[in-house]
Amino acid sequence: MKNYTLLFLIMTVVTGLIGFAGLNFYGIEVVRVLFLIFADLLVISVISKLFFPTTDDMRLQRVKK
Repeated sequence: MKNYTLLFLIMTVVTGLIGFAGLNFYGIEVVRVLFLIFADLLVISVISKLFFPTTDDMRLQRVKK
């Protein structure tokens, strides 16, 4: 999810411009719903990047039973 932040940003901007630019066609409601979905995914992705940064120095440790 964290790797798709830029993709969600681009898709949010594109669908927002198409959906709310005053165009009028049959699928405009679908584009507006897609805008809301992409905006939600963008917010979730940004929050996950802020709270859970990627660290490459983490190692897996065995759990002793």
